[in-house]
Amino acid sequence: MESQKQFPHTFSFEFFPPRTEQGVAKLKVVREKLGQLNPKYFSVTFGAGGSTQQGTLDAVVDIQQSGYSAAPHISCIGTSKQTIIELLDTYKRNGIQHLVALRGDMPSGAGNLNDGDFNYANELVSFIREQYNNDFYIEVAAYPEFHPQSKSPQADLDNFKRKVEAGADSALTQYFFNPDAYFRFIDDCEKRNINIPIVPGIMPITNYTQLARFSDMCGAEIPRWIRKRLEDFGDDMESLKAFGEDVITDLCHQLLEAGSPGLHFYTLNQAHTTTTIWNNLGL
Repeated sequence: MESQKQFPHTFSFEFFPPRTEQGVAKLKVVREKLGQLNPKYFSVTFGAGGSTQQGTLDAVVDIQQSGYSAAPHISCIGTSKQTIIELLDTYKRNGIQHLVALRGDMPSGAGNLNDGDFNYANELVSFIREQYNNDFYIEVAAYPEFHPQSKSPQADLDNFKRKVEAGADSALTQYFFNPDAYFRFIDDCEKRNINIPIVPGIMPITNYTQLARFSDMCGAEIPRWIRKRLEDFGDDMESLKAFGEDVITDLCHQLLEAGSPGLHFYTLNQAHTTTTIWNNLGL
């Protein structure tokens, strides 16, 4: 963890682009509540194959114009170089200088066919650096429990190093519940001379069914003892949320005490649970 202890703590919150006017209004309220915690930035996700591109753009421009720093996710799979340039030029015009660069997924029903100019995130990072030099601060994804499509842990770490060597400034991890997975991942990165900030992604526990579905899709392991406790709560959502807040607060404590360079919260466009964990941590 020595490589991570040199960096100052940064805290950030992630949203997904709302699809309705009601969702837009709700997100403004959530943003203002979380904005009181003075995060470094708010990030906004990007749908498979660019399916939420306009929603992401609208959300980050609104965040930026409201006085906060916004960081749009930008995915490259199924996307042309010209489309990336047009999108990044738009972000520059709106004062946005922070990107989360990802490979992304193909849209549902598109199979595995990629008709874009990029195959991997490191190619996107290289392209941005070639076209824009250091105009953008670029974050990339990291997977302490390894990407579900990786051939092996070694291959996954090699892929991560390629993104760093392409010009990534820092990384955000997929969420996890076992801190040892993060600590070992950092140890492996240090052996490969990867020394950028790698900020843990934090997923609050508020809905077991939803969490299990997300975790099965992204390869994040829910430890058996947590699964069993969540299953046992059944419809007692109040007890489930209280348990979840305790578990995630303890996880965050361990990470920060060990030297992680901050926390990145996947808020699911909700403020209450994230704020409770924040207050529990005394941040």
